[in-house]
Amino acid sequence: MQSDPISRALSKFPVATLGHLPTPLEPMPRLSEFCGSASLYIKRDDCTGLAFGGNKIRQLSFYLGDALQSGADTILITGATQSNYVRCAAAASAKLGLECHVQLEDRVPKYDHAYKNSGNVLLDHLFGASVSYYTEGAGEDEAGADRQLDELADRLREEGRSPYVVHLSTGHKPVGGLGYVGAAGEILDQIVEQQLDVDAIVVASGSGHTHAGLVVGLKLADCTIPVKGICVRRAAALQQPRVFGLCREIEGMMGIDPVVDESDVRVDDAFLAPGYGKLNPPTIEALKCAARYEGLVVDPVYTAKSMAGAMSLARATPAGKNILYVHTGGGPGVFGYENDLTELLASGT
Repeated sequence: MQSDPISRALSKFPVATLGHLPTPLEPMPRLSEFCGSASLYIKRDDCTGLAFGGNKIRQLSFYLGDALQSGADTILITGATQSNYVRCAAAASAKLGLECHVQLEDRVPKYDHAYKNSGNVLLDHLFGASVSYYTEGAGEDEAGADRQLDELADRLREEGRSPYVVHLSTGHKPVGGLGYVGAAGEILDQIVEQQLDVDAIVVASGSGHTHAGLVVGLKLADCTIPVKGICVRRAAALQQPRVFGLCREIEGMMGIDPVVDESDVRVDDAFLAPGYGKLNPPTIEALKCAARYEGLVVDPVYTAKSMAGAMSLARATPAGKNILYVHTGGGPGVFGYENDLTELLASGT
C-alpha cells in the first residue's frame, strides 16, 4: 500500500473516531467540460460525515484523541463567526460527551442577521456549545484570541474542570495537521486503485494545517505530485513560510527526518482579494459552477476560492492531464451568506 509508511508514522498517536473514512475520490466530468482543458477530479472531504463533514473532522480526530488521553472534559476553540472548525469541534465534543466552549471572532465586517445567527453559528448552539466572543483584535491576532481562550481555561481549572485548548496560532503543536498526513495516504491508495495519474492537487490554504499535512504525507510516501494551496486568509508572502514552518513542526511531532523542501510549499493568492470571507468574480463563478455542473456546495470563505483556483489551473493545464481538487467542506457557511447570495442569484450575476 502506498500509505504504509504514513500509517506507521501515525500509529503512535491517539485518535478519536469521528469521521466516515475513506471519503470518495471521483471525477467531475461536467465541470471539466466547462473548463475545457485538463480533467478535474475531487476528493470529497465534504463527506467526512459528522455535522456536515469537512476537513476539520480529520484534524479534530487527532486533537480530541489527545484530549481524551489527557483526561480532558472540556474543549475550547476559537474561530471566525462562521467557522467550520468551531462547528465541527462543538459536534465532536457532543459526540464524545465533552463540554465545549467556542469563541467567535469578527474577522469579516458583516453584521446582518443571517451571518451572525444562521449557518455554523446556529449549529454551534444546536450542539450545545457555550459561546463567547473575541472582539479586541479580530483578523490576524491569532495569538490574542488563543490567549483569551487560555485565560478561560485557567478559570475552568480553578472550578475543577480539565480543559483542552485547540490553539490556532503558531507556536503550538499543529496536531490537526496529522489528519492530512493520513489523508495523503488515503489519496495515494485511491489513485492507485483507480489507476489515475494525478498531475497536481489543489486545496484551500487558511490556517495551513491541511495544506502542510498533505505535503508532509505525500513527501513521506515519496510522492512528487505538487500541491497548490489557494490562499483564503493571507497573502502568499505570509502564507508560504507559515505552511513551510508547519511542515517542519509536523515532521518533528512525527519524529521523522525532514522530507519537505521549501520549494514543495506552493501557494497562490490570486483569488484572495478583497480579503478573507469576501466574494470576488472568480469565487462567485466557482460557487455557481460547482452547484450547477456537479451538484456541489462550496462556501464563499474557503472552498469557492479554492475551487476557483482548481478551475483556473485546469484551464491552464493541457488536455489529458488530471487535477485533483480537495473539497474541504464548509457547506453550512453558505447560509450565513444568504443575503449576499440571494442578491447575486436574483440579479443573474
